[in-house]
Amino acid sequence: MTQPRRDEPKPWRVEGAPPGGQAPKPQRPAWMRFGWMLLLLLVINWIVSSMLLRPEARTPVSYTFFLTQVQSANVADITSTGDTIEGTFSKKVAYTPTGSKQSEQVDRFTTERPSFAADNLFAQLQANGVPVNANSPDAPAPIWQQVLLGFGPTLLLVGLLIWFLRRSASAAAGGIGGFGRSRAKLYSPESGPRTTFADVAGIEEVEQEVTEIVDFLRNPDRYRKLGAQIPHGVLLSGPPGTGKTLLARAVAGEAKVPFFSMSASEFIEMIVGVGASRVRDLFEQAKKVAPAIIFIDELDAIGRARGGAQSLGGNDEREQTLNQILTEMDGFTGSEGVVVLAATNRAEILDQALLRPGRFDRRVTVSPPDLPGRRKILEVHTRGVPVDADVDLASLAASTPGMVGADLKNLVNEAALLAARRRHETVKAADFSDALEKIVLGTVRGIMLTPEEKERTAFHESGHALLGMLTPGADPVRKVSIIPRGQALGVTFQSPAADRYGYSERFLRGRIIGALGGRAAEEVVFGDMTTGAESDLDQVSAIARQMVGRWGMSEAIGPVTVLPPPGSESPLGLDGVAPATKELVDAEVRRMVDDCYGQALDLLRRHRPQLDRLAHALLEAETLDEQAAYEAAGIRREEAPGAVARGEEPGISPAPGLPRPVTASPTDAQQPL
Repeated sequence: MTQPRRDEPKPWRVEGAPPGGQAPKPQRPAWMRFGWMLLLLLVINWIVSSMLLRPEARTPVSYTFFLTQVQSANVADITSTGDTIEGTFSKKVAYTPTGSKQSEQVDRFTTERPSFAADNLFAQLQANGVPVNANSPDAPAPIWQQVLLGFGPTLLLVGLLIWFLRRSASAAAGGIGGFGRSRAKLYSPESGPRTTFADVAGIEEVEQEVTEIVDFLRNPDRYRKLGAQIPHGVLLSGPPGTGKTLLARAVAGEAKVPFFSMSASEFIEMIVGVGASRVRDLFEQAKKVAPAIIFIDELDAIGRARGGAQSLGGNDEREQTLNQILTEMDGFTGSEGVVVLAATNRAEILDQALLRPGRFDRRVTVSPPDLPGRRKILEVHTRGVPVDADVDLASLAASTPGMVGADLKNLVNEAALLAARRRHETVKAADFSDALEKIVLGTVRGIMLTPEEKERTAFHESGHALLGMLTPGADPVRKVSIIPRGQALGVTFQSPAADRYGYSERFLRGRIIGALGGRAAEEVVFGDMTTGAESDLDQVSAIARQMVGRWGMSEAIGPVTVLPPPGSESPLGLDGVAPATKELVDAEVRRMVDDCYGQALDLLRRHRPQLDRLAHALLEAETLDEQAAYEAAGIRREEAPGAVARGEEPGISPAPGLPRPVTASPTDAQQPL
């Protein structure tokens, strides 16, 4: 045997090949392995069933013992074959075999009848009513029972396994049990009445942004021949209730294409990888029925920026789902006819990869409606409501500043419920007014106030109302009440006559002075203060802190922003602001509030007679509307400094974080412990 030379080249080792260059053994086909497994299971099943169907063994007894039991009428039945007798005793009986000292309980027996026996056994059996059977008691079960028990369980198990595997395979690679299948709701053009732009009002400028998407889905060739591509994605952002979801459904209704709707949180599951699988399945379904629209609601549930303080676990399930969405949207060429619409209330926290061109190409901000928009929204929601002739939708829209579409829909519904409760044929203006009070001021509480507490509440609310009438730039006082509503024992409601989108320092100081009016009135009249100003102080602190830290309305801080927007504060306090700056902000907030509180005290002391008249009128009537409140205070509505500020227009639309001008008196939950 010759040894190989050392200088002979050795063959390259192939990755995955067996050592020595041997060819891998061919594996048996999958169907053959499955067949052998099935055969083995059937054999095991047959053996087990044969053991279960095998009859129980019989105990041999002596013929004498058998005759004794016949005479005792303890034999239930017998079967005789030749001299062999087999049967069953009516009840178990103790039997001691010959040569044994231990007895055993016997119910199934067998014995042999001697050939010389002349005991007339048949007559004894008949006399004791023992039936003599012709069939063997140990005869095997019918063949159908043997086959059913011998092969049935295995065949059933294999059938269930095949059905389960086929269902999993048909889940479009969705994982075991179909967990990875998309749970999106499909609205097809034939599914019934669709939402259209006729159902959307108050956001006409937003409709224009999405109109070309509808036109592209209807007439794609017009755009393709010019080389234009439809935006891959449109992101609708804005406060809750402004109509983002409604607008998305209206786009699908106008385009008359299939509409897949799904919440972003539905992608996430306990099983890792399910979210990404559902994303793949959703886009595959949409491409099969293209042109189509995919709508993902609350996108921030999975679209939050990666690598931030919120994601401490690396590549978690949420990030896998987000990565799959990015991959699917990046794979569009514009010819698939699939448009992705998404809605979120917090666009500022979304991952930047989602917002780049090629993913969500277009960002549309859905803002709260203005005065004409609110009127159009009310017209839409009252189309199916029998509204009385005394209802003025324009006036109602003017009295609902800051409300969005969802709020206005709720207002119409509450008014209709009140009208039905009062057995009205139509919804009257009083129903809308009471419904608005219920929403803004709260539900009336059936509690009784002591005279002292009622008087203090009246002066508290009169302080708010009087300063609202006297402070230049303040919103007009619409209603004052000392009837307990919601969590408050009294309320003062102010709203402007026109929309405004910018706020001057003078206006904001007026808001602070008005909010401190209740506390100032208590100090002027009673010389002390109660817990009733808790909600007022919350409003005052929020406005003053934003004036100093965000809007640059403090000379000590200057025109810089040192505080994050409300709701975006770092959970660990890592905002990059020096401690000395925070102390300066606190000092400026305290100085501003003290200055406004001093002005509130000075105004109320100089107008003490008007404060007393307004409080006494409120004690008598409990609720004063706008006209009655101004008359009780002795101030002409059209000449009030708070109604028409010098050089300013009254406004309403609250800036981010700016509370509504609704002040409340103490609640029983706010009483000192």
